[in-house]
Amino acid sequence: MKTDKNITNKGFENKLIELQGNMMNFALTLTTNREEAKDLLQETTLRVLDNKEKYYENVNFKGWVFTIMHNIFVNNYRRIVRTQTVVDQTENLYHLNLPQDSGFDTPEGAYTISEITKAINSFTDEYKVPFSMHVSGYKYEEIAQTLTLPIGTVKSRIFFARKRLQEMLKDYKYQDRE
Repeated sequence: MKTDKNITNKGFENKLIELQGNMMNFALTLTTNREEAKDLLQETTLRVLDNKEKYYENVNFKGWVFTIMHNIFVNNYRRIVRTQTVVDQTENLYHLNLPQDSGFDTPEGAYTISEITKAINSFTDEYKVPFSMHVSGYKYEEIAQTLTLPIGTVKSRIFFARKRLQEMLKDYKYQDRE
């Protein structure tokens, strides 16, 4: 019986090793930072190995691992938000009345929502409609079905609309805060 369990453990570990590339890609999409993604990958791998007895053979392994990774990411994010929350207990709420950094270099460098909307509305409908739907959260397949277009056409129109918007708003200055 021990050999069967060892084979199962080896199969489990092999699946996990094979999934490392996909896990790194998913971690990068969650964190958008290579070092944080590596940390998330390592933490997920350890958590998966610690909880392998909870995995059932007929369950989607990749989905199970990605769910663990997503949960770790969300929990870490919530922990960071909690630790960065400041309760101002000073007299007259002194700290709350301090000027806050907006993240923009200058007021002239920031576009308002109305300016961005105006730029999007200047597109022809063939680009504006799929781009607006994509920004609203529709998936490529849903947009393609709704507009009765091939999915490749939808993707290229969204790509070109995004590029045109970037060109139109190239003076937009945003200070990256890490």
